[in-house]
Amino acid sequence: MTQKKDSLLDLKSQLNTIERRDVLKMGLGGLLAGLMPLFPSTSEASRYEAWRIDFRHAHTGERFTGVYRVGDRYLPEAFERLNYVMRDFRTGEIFPMDPRVIDLIKMIHDKSGSNEPLEILSGYRSPKTNAMLRGASTGVAKNSLHMYGQAIDMRIPRFSTKKLRNVAVSMKSGGVGFYPRSNFVHVDTGKVRSW
Repeated sequence: MTQKKDSLLDLKSQLNTIERRDVLKMGLGGLLAGLMPLFPSTSEASRYEAWRIDFRHAHTGERFTGVYRVGDRYLPEAFERLNYVMRDFRTGEIFPMDPRVIDLIKMIHDKSGSNEPLEILSGYRSPKTNAMLRGASTGVAKNSLHMYGQAIDMRIPRFSTKKLRNVAVSMKSGGVGFYPRSNFVHVDTGKVRSW
């Protein structure tokens, strides 16, 4: 446990040396990632030299497949496309996704063992959309982390959402909401909690 903690501290120190212009290129998401890193130990990070993710947006049918991070550097070009696919599909508004939440869904997907692409139901959500959804449902938070690009609602086709929830909870890396009736799992980079 101490070795893992030391490795995380070493990685945090390395991440704090990211050049300022790189963080600015990535917008708010990059800034959040620099301030509050959420990564595996250094030995695991080297194993993931090229971080690749594959997901499809359930409402638009748009897909992102590719490398979005190499070592400790996020790729701005990849995030331009990724942020577009994760936009508020109701308003068309684009907002920078927190790189940590992308890392989180990538690690959850890897741990699931599934080869199916992730299916995203909601990434960024504008305040207008959040208010509309909140008015129609009791399960939408007033200050949802979706509005900050820090939350994603997802599922994996042909994979149990209950198992997906269990994998996400085991990460102990943020919030996990389980919505069995709607067949999705919410993950975010907020405080560790589950509902």
